[in-house]
Order: sequence, then C-alpha cells, then structure tokens
Amino acid sequence: MGLIDVISNHGYTVTAMVMFLAAMGLPLPMSITLLAAGAASQHGLRLSTVLLVAWGAGVAGDTLFYFGGRYTGWWLLSGMCRMSMNPEQCIFSSAGYFYRRGQKTLLFAKFIPGLGAMAAPLAGSLNMRIGRFLRLDALGALAYCSVWLGIGYAFSGSLREITESLGRASHAALFLLLLLGFSYALALVVFTMRAQRYEGIDRITADNLYGRLQEQTPEKLMIIADVRSHGYYDPGMQRIKNSIRVEPHRLKEELIALREFMVPECEVYLYCSCLRDTTSVRVAHMLMQENCHTKVITGGMKAWIKAGGEVELVPETDLQHLPRFD
Repeated sequence: MGLIDVISNHGYTVTAMVMFLAAMGLPLPMSITLLAAGAASQHGLRLSTVLLVAWGAGVAGDTLFYFGGRYTGWWLLSGMCRMSMNPEQCIFSSAGYFYRRGQKTLLFAKFIPGLGAMAAPLAGSLNMRIGRFLRLDALGALAYCSVWLGIGYAFSGSLREITESLGRASHAALFLLLLLGFSYALALVVFTMRAQRYEGIDRITADNLYGRLQEQTPEKLMIIADVRSHGYYDPGMQRIKNSIRVEPHRLKEELIALREFMVPECEVYLYCSCLRDTTSVRVAHMLMQENCHTKVITGGMKAWIKAGGEVELVPETDLQHLPRFD
C-alpha cells in the first residue's frame, strides 16, 4: 500500500499528526504528506477539510513552540541546536536571519528548510507579540498547506505513477543510501584529520581542577576563562565562580586584557558549552600560538557542576541578549 492509499484511508489523522509533530521540531516530511493528502482528495477525502485540519494542526504546534521559546529561551533553542558543533552559533545565526528580515519571515519560513522549525520559538524568544505572531504564522501556514495540497490535487495521477516507480526503485534507493553512508564516513575522516592539529592541547577534568582549587596557594594564580561563544546568556545564567569572560570572536583584543592577569606562575583553564569542547580547544590552540599555556576543562560547564564546583550568576554587565522586536 502506497502513501497515497494510506492517506486515503487515514488522511485527516495522519495529516494532522505529521503537521503538528513537524511544527514541534520532529524531522517529518510535511510537504510529501501534504502532496499525498492533496492527491488523495481526488479519491475520497474532502480537500477543504484536509486544508483546515493541516492548517490548524500546524498553527497549534507553532503556537506551542512559540510559548516554549518565550518562556524557556536558551533552553529550548539550545535543545533544538544540540546536534550543532556550536549551539550558540546555531542560535545566533538563526536569530540574526530572523531579526534582519523582520517579523514577516513567518510568512515564508516553512518553505525554508531548517528555518521552519526554528521560526516559532525564535519569535517567542525575540518577544514578538502573540497577536501578531498568530496572524503571521496562520497566514504562512495557510500558504504552505495550500501550495502543497494544491499541487498534490492537481497532479494526482502523476504522483501515483511516481510513488509506484519509487516502489520499484529499491535498488537505486539502496545505492543512494550507501553513497550517503560513504559520504558521511568521508566527512568524518576529513573532520578527524583537521582535528589532529589540536592533539597537543592539554586537558583537565573538572574533578581534578576542583581539587587543585582547594589546594591553591597564594603564590600561584589560577585563571578560569569562560569562552562560551558570542557571550549569549539568559538572565539567571551561571558561570564558574570567579571565572573571567574571554570573547573567542575577538581574541586578539581579549588577549591584551588577559595578559594583565598573567604572571610566570599563572595557569589558565578554559571552558565552554560546545560539543566536544570545540570553542575551548580552538581558543586554547590560538593562545598556544601566542605562547600562553592553557588547559581545556573537559566537559565544560556541565562537567564542572557535576563535579560539585561552585558557580555564580553571570554579571549583568556580561549579559548579551538576543535582539527584541518590541
């Protein structure tokens, strides 16, 4: 049984579930589902009802994510960017795109891969008013659903032929899957080779560093530097107690200030919140080129908290929020 036949038998429920869950960030094929639902409308489903169901489910999911972004901010956005090497960069890049193009981004966001899932929580995080969000998101969702349902309805016969052809193309699909697997393996090899230049970076576990701080003597200065990217923090965000801020994207200027703290007996420890300590390692490598000996705290902030290390609120002067629409 093909997708169109499945939609014909369970069209309203399947379409609603896919649209709602995809709006919640799950990687589900909204456009393909809508195409199939449009084609199935030639064989039993009512097109107007499918449109209403798809539109309502999409807007409901977007609205839920809007409030999630509004009230959780960093937590939800960083969760959506958790697969990124640099979650802060992922958030700021998406937010910058959204903010530069204005609130009307919601009218076409669903047509752009990646932005469609981020648009609703970003609108909440950027403080867009709920009334304006609902109007723009509803229009955008209506346009998206109408376009794909309309195409599926108009080309129902062709879509059936395509799905039947795809069913006979299992060997080609297997070849494509193997090709993608090979490409992923190749990319992994390239990434590993590029990462070899960081092999000389010294690391220290949070437990070991915590123990050293307990034994610290006045003669030996220990600097803990927060190098989390872009300096983005929500109110109430924490950092390692007595750590200093080092902005990784203007490291040369930061290094001048950092040298004021450094003495021959100084030790510098870096931490971030990136996958595999990416930012800390990069900054440590750059500091090594400036003859500054540093160590990366393995696991960053999470490992430090797990080790029972002391934390403090990020000072108000260091807070850097996402831009706000209102």
